[in-house]
Amino acid sequence: MAGAFDNVKIARKVTRPTALDYINHIFDGFTEFHGDRLFGDDKAVVGGIAWLEHRAVTVLGIQKGKTMEENIKRNFGSPNPEGYRKALRLMKQAEKFGRPIINFINTSGAYPGVGAEERGQGEAIARNLLEMAELKVPSISIIIGEGGSGGALAMAVTDRVWMLENSIYAILSPEGFASILWKDASRAKEAADVMKLTANDLLKLGVVEKVIKEARGGCQNDFGFTANLLKSKLVIEIDTLCAMPIEKLLEERYARFRAFGEFSE
Repeated sequence: MAGAFDNVKIARKVTRPTALDYINHIFDGFTEFHGDRLFGDDKAVVGGIAWLEHRAVTVLGIQKGKTMEENIKRNFGSPNPEGYRKALRLMKQAEKFGRPIINFINTSGAYPGVGAEERGQGEAIARNLLEMAELKVPSISIIIGEGGSGGALAMAVTDRVWMLENSIYAILSPEGFASILWKDASRAKEAADVMKLTANDLLKLGVVEKVIKEARGGCQNDFGFTANLLKSKLVIEIDTLCAMPIEKLLEERYARFRAFGEFSE
């Protein structure tokens, strides 16, 4: 029987489809925007406008690479503060023009470097959490690989949070969890089972609303199957959310995340 750490290994595969793979397959006419208007352009976060069939949307993604050169360019999918600020800039733009927001998340966590901390990494993440909770447009986030800690949550305070079948979503890595709890990173496999980080675990806990089916062994084995299935579900869900009054949308979003505080008490 497969364990949770098998999902971890699949989620981390370098061949796993990236945010841009999904964006280019699912949407038409994607136009990428750059920069946070404060410091620079973080290549670990991509975003812009596109068409989801008949509807204009804002699309964002945390982007990993498939080669060493691309991973260096994308900082291995670990955003700096300017990445989160770019994402927020585009989300506020989406609110201004009434466009739904769709986020693709794949990160082991926000970049913990000295420069990132000097430029306000914690503040950038906290600002996203605050602002996203109040955005007056529908929003959906999909965990497509790793969903690590605040680095993932900074783009996941949305009306719906979905996960691909073999993706993971947790407060930190299994290795980090094992190091803190048992002072032994080699117990990561055991930690993964304890953490309840798989899509099916989190669906049962009510942390996510939907799990998207993948091909056996991971979506890299049949990308079209997962991408087409995801597109069909996004079209339906975005139409449903757009039909809701904004006041009701905001109330349900608040209740969604407030419930986790009650759950942990």
